[in-house]
Amino acid sequence: MTENTPAQIETVIHERLRASRDASRGLAIATGAARNAALEAIAAGIESGVERIVAANALDLEAGRRADIGAGLLDRLRLDEPRILALAAAVREIAALPDPIGQGVRASTLPNGIRLSQVRVPFGVVGAIYEARPNVTIDIAALAIKSGNAIVLRGGSAAENSNRVLVAILRDALVLAGFAADAITTVDDFGRDGATTLMAARGLVDVLIPRGSASLIQAVLTTAQVPVIETGAGVVHIYLDETARLDWATDIVENAKAQRPSVCNAVDTVLVHRAAAERVLPAVLGALTRAGVEIYGDEQTREIYPAARPATAETWDTEHMSLVVGVRVVDSLDGALEHIRAHSTGHTESIITESVSASERFLAEVDSAVVMVNASTRFTDGGEFGFGAEVGISTQKLHARGPMGLSELTSTKWIVRGDGQARK
Repeated sequence: MTENTPAQIETVIHERLRASRDASRGLAIATGAARNAALEAIAAGIESGVERIVAANALDLEAGRRADIGAGLLDRLRLDEPRILALAAAVREIAALPDPIGQGVRASTLPNGIRLSQVRVPFGVVGAIYEARPNVTIDIAALAIKSGNAIVLRGGSAAENSNRVLVAILRDALVLAGFAADAITTVDDFGRDGATTLMAARGLVDVLIPRGSASLIQAVLTTAQVPVIETGAGVVHIYLDETARLDWATDIVENAKAQRPSVCNAVDTVLVHRAAAERVLPAVLGALTRAGVEIYGDEQTREIYPAARPATAETWDTEHMSLVVGVRVVDSLDGALEHIRAHSTGHTESIITESVSASERFLAEVDSAVVMVNASTRFTDGGEFGFGAEVGISTQKLHARGPMGLSELTSTKWIVRGDGQARK
């Protein structure tokens, strides 16, 4: 960590941000083929750097264990060879996507003959603040390059060693592809002071994206002086309706909770219609128990499944990020909708049902970024949605909502073409 006064830190970081601004202009006017070549260089650099990345990541994992950061964060932090190779593959998937820059949004011709068109353009300089997720370093950098943006990274102290190696690989790849290395830069060497300066760099950073815990996101929202795209914590629900198929309910709930419990799209609360509770809960909760999940249930749930521990009011408002789930019996679809309105963070909710009317009501009345019918909440993911990767999952309602891909890293501008017209 660099030891400097706040004024010195601000001076150094502002110099980096101005260099990023300069580098962003080169990306913005580059051809799509040139930006794709940079992404291929990044993918190749990741593959050739597997040993370096694993060695650096091992240092972070060891430090995380000593700090007792928990199994969920350790899983997010871990980069083994298969995960690293998957990151390289994701970069190539992003390269294969259509170029968003210059895409037409709408167009018209005015009565006076002036021709209008609205097209997608890069933001310019994007800042990202995130925790213990070195994969985000690659994902967001690749999406930024593809969309013509420079990216400034603050990846958190838990992944300090991993991110140092990853950023070096990224910058080297840009130079090999003919771009300025400063299109990807970091403020990690200044720790929290770097994040604070980044959040205050109005005029040097065009948009800031926080990704991590609810406390991190709230800190950025309340502190930042630059525009922020809010990504949200996920208190995620699955509702088992009266007509829920037992096999679907069992498979989907187990997948949504146990496949990777440390991520934001893992289910936190299972709601079940009273008329289906005795039919579905023994099998669903038995499968969860065998998968190592701790179950906290309301009184009706524990009558049916005595192994469940008593739920508290806190259970329903907690993003568990571990092998823990809350289960509650509700009287009706209305009861499920009421619970979701009271406790959801607006991330993802799913209904398991064979009733068309119930599914349509659920889709219409649940106000979350992603609403599903008969599918695992684990599908709320930019990669699964075909974006190659994601910047994060936005739970706000302005500009971007849900998994954020290339188009969410663009703004628009109006192109006006005339033939000598003057306004009267």
